[in-house]
Amino acid sequence: MSALLGAGDVRRLAEEIGARPTKKWGQNFVIDPNTVRRIVRAADVQSTDTVLEVGPGLGSLTLAIVETGARVIAVEIDPALAARLPRTVEEFAPESVERVQVVRADALEITELPAEPSVLVANLPYNVAVPVVLHLLAAFPTIERMLVMVQREVADRLCAEPGSRTYGVPSVKARWFGDLRYAGDVGRSVFWPAPNVDSGLVALERRPAPQGADRVKVFAVVDAAFSQRRKQLKSALAGVLGGTERSAKVLQSAGVDPSARGEQLELADFVAIAQAAIEEE
Repeated sequence: MSALLGAGDVRRLAEEIGARPTKKWGQNFVIDPNTVRRIVRAADVQSTDTVLEVGPGLGSLTLAIVETGARVIAVEIDPALAARLPRTVEEFAPESVERVQVVRADALEITELPAEPSVLVANLPYNVAVPVVLHLLAAFPTIERMLVMVQREVADRLCAEPGSRTYGVPSVKARWFGDLRYAGDVGRSVFWPAPNVDSGLVALERRPAPQGADRVKVFAVVDAAFSQRRKQLKSALAGVLGGTERSAKVLQSAGVDPSARGEQLELADFVAIAQAAIEEE
């Protein structure tokens, strides 16, 4: 196995380039080798994979990924960190240099990569975690599976089931792309600086999108359904379905109780509503 970054290495590299973890980009660097190896195992990274890593930071997770023999495309928004990563790989895993490519970009805006990724692996800041996951899964359909480390609250929202207190827009939209599961807890002590919250791992296995459904229209229905959680669907969807009367009619056509609330519905129900709305036009 190649060398991985420990706490001393992370602090040395950060000091060398004058990097200070910033709240703006939600940076917390992983300082525990066991944690990054655990993430790579949970992601089931194979030597044949092309891994899209978002926010590699100082390279802790990157080095654990290249241990498998996989190729890594690392998307980093911080210019100083993006410039340092290739040299870090050369220092700690020189045999892997040709398999790591750094893309200096905002993951929320990227639509093209040097190669088609098969796996998404990332340590994501809580403030952009859900938008980044949804954008990348939509932009790169070759991603077959995902393993992301996020704030525990975000993990709970993504993995929540219908009817639960945390079930909402992220829960439904993520399921458009695949099956989700909670893959484990991550303590605060593995990060520098240590965050004020716990983290969790979320895994996704891609499956085909609902056949014949329009993602944009389905997501518009989802957004409206949860915009006012206590409202009955016939009222909550009135704005996107052309009034309360038409909303009730569309819901009935979709086989959904107009008096139900969004948190009671599964993805298939929202798909049925969107399709019924098209048929009623």
